[in-house]
Amino acid sequence: MRALQGLFQGWVLLLTICAAGIGGTFQFGYNLSIINAPTLYIQEFTNETWQMRTGRPLPDHLVLLVWSLIVSLYPLGGLLGALLAGPLAITLGRKKSLLVNNIFVVAAATLFGFSRRAGSFEMVMLGRLLVGVSAGVSMNVQPMYLGESAPKELRGAVAMTSAIFTALGIVMGQVVGLRELLGGPQAWPLLLASCLVPGALQLASLPLVPESPRYLLIDRGDSEACLAALQRLRGPADLAGELAELEQERAACRGRRARRPWELFGDRALRRQVASLVVLGGAMELCGNDAVYSYASAMFVQARIPPEKVQYAVIGTGGCELLATLVSCVVIERVGRRVLLMGGYCLMTCWGSVFTAALCLQSSFPWMPYLAMSCIFAFILSFGIGPAGVTGILATELFDQMARPAAYMVCGVLMWTMLFLVGLGFPFIMEGLSHFLYVPFLCVCVCAAVYTFFFLPETKGKTFLEISEELYRLNFPGWSQSPMWRGPEVVQSTEL
Repeated sequence: MRALQGLFQGWVLLLTICAAGIGGTFQFGYNLSIINAPTLYIQEFTNETWQMRTGRPLPDHLVLLVWSLIVSLYPLGGLLGALLAGPLAITLGRKKSLLVNNIFVVAAATLFGFSRRAGSFEMVMLGRLLVGVSAGVSMNVQPMYLGESAPKELRGAVAMTSAIFTALGIVMGQVVGLRELLGGPQAWPLLLASCLVPGALQLASLPLVPESPRYLLIDRGDSEACLAALQRLRGPADLAGELAELEQERAACRGRRARRPWELFGDRALRRQVASLVVLGGAMELCGNDAVYSYASAMFVQARIPPEKVQYAVIGTGGCELLATLVSCVVIERVGRRVLLMGGYCLMTCWGSVFTAALCLQSSFPWMPYLAMSCIFAFILSFGIGPAGVTGILATELFDQMARPAAYMVCGVLMWTMLFLVGLGFPFIMEGLSHFLYVPFLCVCVCAAVYTFFFLPETKGKTFLEISEELYRLNFPGWSQSPMWRGPEVVQSTEL
């Protein structure tokens, strides 16, 4: 009977992961990839709509401008969502924030679904902004929720599932966007509105799982709710040690208010954490992985893959990242965070260098395009092994309960700003550097690997208190412990 009860509780944790992920980072990856398939159809719809309104076709450069706005409004919405995520996570809690976040998804799906009938490309633009806001909120709240709900021995693996759902969303978006499914000229409104499906799944499943126990005890001060949540998540296991750790953290930091994002940069006790968040968070967006996806189709064509088959090869790139994140999730608690990050960036540097050489020599050897295509898959695999998932864990593990929401706001703003700038600047880098377009990205990979080796502490298997104590010693070398330091700073109020 006890074994059956333990098995049931394991399913509760699994359901928590799936319920948070399907409407969380899955939506980010899904909406990031589905927009590629209907590119020409949406541009034609924009031109036809304008012609019906004015009697004149829209000039090509303005059609391109409208399309660029549709694409760029997604990261802009993500930026707004990242700023909204911190206050929501503190005021409503982690689980309720994810549930409320689906309001943006429902509104966006409605706009997408009726845009063609209403003859309004503006509805498509507003819908992209709203799904971006939803992605910005979920990208920050989901890893926070899962990291606080998981036991310390599984915290890294559970937090890594955020990257798995991102990769799964990318693959599913590529599959659903095939011409044989919803990628045709008449079905594109349904393709964009299909984001409603994962949102509905989350609304149906997330209420069945508990809120973050750490949030319930430390932020809300509700001991009974925290114990009930722990019992559902951990099952018949002995909870005395975990409850003692939570109570110690709560007692040590009682009475302190939540940090605001800008306050993180002026606190010497958070110097190592903020530097790691900015350097490694920026490196993940500037390492060139997004650019690889942009360059993949051209490489597949040069490798003599028939144009009508390129869409299937592109699905293989998303499948590579999904496979790599699954492997990383399995091994992260064995090898640690530092090894995966350093290994991932070193492998990316290696494959990026070979890719650059292949581009330079593709006119000299007929087999070079095949080598370049192989490097694309290897580069994406290397990204999935380390940076794709480990970077998202940093804000959860390096910051205490009081600073964590603000840290995720900083991380989200950084990520979405970098995503926007890379998308805006990559065509110019591609034109200006030609075959050497990957040299700047390789420099970023080298710098990230060096920083990880020298400055990032290992957090595998440590409690939040132990991590905070180690970071305090790193930020104040020579001091064993400040007499004013009482553990990680935790808030009772909901002020951000």
